[in-house]
Amino acid sequence: MDSQLREKIKFEISQIDVLFDKAKILEEKCKLQEPDFIELSAVGSTLHSYYNGLENIFVLIAKQIDNASLSSQRWHKDILDSMFAQTATRNAVLNESLHESLLDYLSFRHVFRHSYGYALDWERLSPLFFGVFENWKSVKTNLQEFIQ
Repeated sequence: MDSQLREKIKFEISQIDVLFDKAKILEEKCKLQEPDFIELSAVGSTLHSYYNGLENIFVLIAKQIDNASLSSQRWHKDILDSMFAQTATRNAVLNESLHESLLDYLSFRHVFRHSYGYALDWERLSPLFFGVFENWKSVKTNLQEFIQ
């Protein structure tokens, strides 16, 4: 892996860290009471930003290491799935134990992009939101190991 790619991935990791540093207050507030519309919108935005940040990293890897084309209608799922597989040019990026949870965040990304904010449901979002901080720790560890 060349140093430019490594630095781009490190930058994306740092951006996700900033996102979660800023979201900590939202997490604490949501632990105390169910979020109102504005807070629920912020929860949705945080989850969406998280997955977009991960996908930015996946795209970098897919394009610069795998020489992948991202032209299929299913490229979002295809690129995620590819991060769990070893290829001729790289090791697996992510541990298989993260696959199901990241599929959930990908699914939420789709819902968030294609629905109205008032339709967000806290009962469905709360497990994703409260789990995202631990999920990031695991994903980040995998990414840091990959770029070493």
